[in-house]
Amino acid sequence: FTEQAVAVAGAVIGGILLFVLIGITAYLLWKRFCCLLSYEKLTSPVKTTNANAVFQDQTNSEMQLKSTSRFRSVPFIIPPTLHGRDWVNLTNEEQVQEDSDPSMIAQCGPRSSFHSLAGAYVVGTINPALYKFPEDKSETDFPDGNIGRLWFSIEYEQESERLLVSLIKARKLQPPADSCSPFVKIYLLPDERSCLQSKTKRRTLNPQFDENFVFQVSSKMLLQRTLKFLVYHVDKQKKHHLLGQVIFPLKNELLTDDNKLVIWRDLEKENLEPPSEYGDLQFSLSYNDYLGRLTVVVLRARGLKLQEENHAVGVYVKVSLMNHNKFIKSKKTAAVLGTPNPVYNETFSFKADQTELDTASLSLSVLQSIKGEKTLLLGRVVVGPFMYTRGKELEHWNEMISKPKELVKRWHALCHSM
Repeated sequence: FTEQAVAVAGAVIGGILLFVLIGITAYLLWKRFCCLLSYEKLTSPVKTTNANAVFQDQTNSEMQLKSTSRFRSVPFIIPPTLHGRDWVNLTNEEQVQEDSDPSMIAQCGPRSSFHSLAGAYVVGTINPALYKFPEDKSETDFPDGNIGRLWFSIEYEQESERLLVSLIKARKLQPPADSCSPFVKIYLLPDERSCLQSKTKRRTLNPQFDENFVFQVSSKMLLQRTLKFLVYHVDKQKKHHLLGQVIFPLKNELLTDDNKLVIWRDLEKENLEPPSEYGDLQFSLSYNDYLGRLTVVVLRARGLKLQEENHAVGVYVKVSLMNHNKFIKSKKTAAVLGTPNPVYNETFSFKADQTELDTASLSLSVLQSIKGEKTLLLGRVVVGPFMYTRGKELEHWNEMISKPKELVKRWHALCHSM
C-alpha cells in the first residue's frame, strides 16, 4: 500500500511539473510573438531588407534631398542590438524610445559591420544644417558702395590709465590700383599731431594686422576722446593714398579692466573739400511717416573757429524744431572740450505730423561755452522745405522725405547770421 501511495504521489508531482513547464514555454512563445508583432507595426512604412537594400534606400534619399537642399541628410538607423525595444512614431518618420521591458536586454559582443547593417532599420534622417553654427554676418554682408571694413578691439586699464587698442584686420579694401599694400594710422582725438602706425601688409585686399597699441589717457578725459583710424595704400612710388577712415567716440562705451570690446566698422570716405569760412557740420536726417517721427543724428563738425582754444572750452550743438518760424522744441548734445573738430554721434527725435513737413524746419546751432562767460554762436545751418531753404539744405530735406525710414547723411557749411 505504501509503495502504491508513493508511486501515485510521484506521478501527480511529475504531472504538475510538466504542466508548469508547458505553461512557461507557452508564455515565452507568446511574449516573443507579441514583440515581433509590435516591431512589425513600427517598421511597416519602411522596407526591412538586406544590407544592399538599405544602402540603395539611403542613396535614393540622398539624391532626393540633394535636389532640394544644399545639405545632405544622414540616415538614422536602429542597430540590430536594439531591435527588441519598443518605439513610437513621431512626425517626419523620427522615432522616440519608450520605457522597454526590463527583460529585453540589448545584446553585447563584437559584430561585423555587414552583420549590423544587414539587420538594421532606417527610421528617419538627421539634417546636419540644423547643427551648424550661424555665420558671422560681419564677414559676409557688405552693402553696395562699401569701400572696406575694419575690425579692432579696445580695453582700458584703470590702474595704469592706459587705453589698449588692438588692430585686428581689414576686409574688402578698394585701392586705386589692382594691388594693395595697406597700413593704418591711429589717432586719439582731439590730439591730431601724434599717431601710432601699423606695419604695411603687402599685396592684399584683406590684411590681417593683429597689432597692439597703447595710449596714455586719464580716466577723467577718457570719455571725451575719440579714436580715429585712417587706412592708407602705399603704391610703387611710395606715395600714400587714403582708402577710408573710421571715427569711433569712446563716450558711449563701458570700458573696464575686464571688458574687452571687439568692434567692426565700415570705412568712410574723408571729406577732402576744405572747410568753409565758419566750419562745417555733418548730420543725418530721417522721417518715419508711420510714427510721425523726425530723427536727427548729429555726427561731427570740422574747421570750427573757436574764440579760445583750451581744454576749458566746450563746443556743443543745439537742435531746434521750428514751425512757421515758431519755436517748438530744442535738444542739445553733450559738450566736447578743446577741439575745432568735435565728434558727437548723438541722436534726437521730434514728433512731427506728415502734414506739418511743408511748414516745419530744423535749426542746428554750434555753440561755444567758456566757464564764467556767456555762450558764443560759432555757426548755424537750417534745413527745411522751399519756404525756408535753398541749395544743399533744401536737397537734404527733400531726400529725407523721398526716402522714408532711411538715414540721409550730408555735410553742411555753417553760416554766422541768418
